[in-house]
Amino acid sequence: MRSGGRAVVLTLVAAGTWLFATPQLDPGTADFVATPAPIAPPAPVVEPPPLALEELSARVDPTIVTLSASDGFSGVAGTGFVVAPDGIVLTNFHVVENAAEISAVHMGNGLIYDATVLGYDKSRDVAVVQLITAADLPVAELAPDSLPDVGDAVTAVGNASGAGVLVPAPGAVTALDQQVRTRSSVDGSRNTLQKMIQVDADVRAGDSGGPLFDAWGRVVGVNTAGLSDEARNGTEFSPPKAPEAYAVPITEAVAVLDQVLAGQSGGTVHVGPTPYFGVSVRDVSVFENAPAMGAAVVSVNMDSPAEVLGLSAGDIIVSLDGADVESSSDLSEALAGRLPGDAAVVEWVNDAGVRSSNTVTLAQGMPSA
Repeated sequence: MRSGGRAVVLTLVAAGTWLFATPQLDPGTADFVATPAPIAPPAPVVEPPPLALEELSARVDPTIVTLSASDGFSGVAGTGFVVAPDGIVLTNFHVVENAAEISAVHMGNGLIYDATVLGYDKSRDVAVVQLITAADLPVAELAPDSLPDVGDAVTAVGNASGAGVLVPAPGAVTALDQQVRTRSSVDGSRNTLQKMIQVDADVRAGDSGGPLFDAWGRVVGVNTAGLSDEARNGTEFSPPKAPEAYAVPITEAVAVLDQVLAGQSGGTVHVGPTPYFGVSVRDVSVFENAPAMGAAVVSVNMDSPAEVLGLSAGDIIVSLDGADVESSSDLSEALAGRLPGDAAVVEWVNDAGVRSSNTVTLAQGMPSA
């Protein structure tokens, strides 16, 4: 990735050639075509020198927040970075997933803010958070639209191990456009992420949602996944592994940010309070004696809208408001555009092949897929 630098401007002075003819021309007329002055070639872009680690930290640390999220029983520590002076922060979705309470410590002014989730996209593991009452905060500089190059120096910065202090982890880009299967260190849930930047920085638990900076202090990605402690430290059966981590490209994160700030739920992006349905689902197996496509209900939460609706484990949801539901992701995407209090017509087939339909009213939930 190239950085903007001071341009060297060259000014060329060209001498014109005058041609005379007889008889003399009337005043104000000419019978020649002036030779156009040559166009100067573009001035070369001069990159400033990369920042030393101390310079990088001094520039970027005041734009970072450490995050604490709680579902009322357990907590998660993570990181985020400010993208607007009024306290708009980018982080990972898995940092705030199912969070009932979120607080942030701004590493520039030391203040503690309550925070709320404005929107998110689980498929890209990106969330947009608002620091309540924040104003005039320094903003992280985002890199241009292009991706970094393999071999570019980068530094991951975050709340490593949840200690509440920022720890830089320098490294380099080792691959682009990677698919990675992640596992949550909190509940063991898994997610497949696409288009990831792979780096050899030592990203740890707590760094999630923090910025990945280039050599000039511009954000090129959102730190998302790193090695487990067992893989990093090794066990009696396996030696320690070299650092390996993954980040969401900043262009992907900004696409979610723009959609959330525009207030437009759609696709895999949810904006606003999260609706609660109360089921866990999976894709239909081709070996099941059931509809070939749909979202198979694995479990139904007690006192949930789904239980009131009459759903049971083993049922297969096949449509929502008349739109076909062909997979579990279809159901998730359909619900992503809804809000608490919305009503929807659900159609499902039970294990006896009986088709039913009824209207459900979605409740208020925590940020979730």
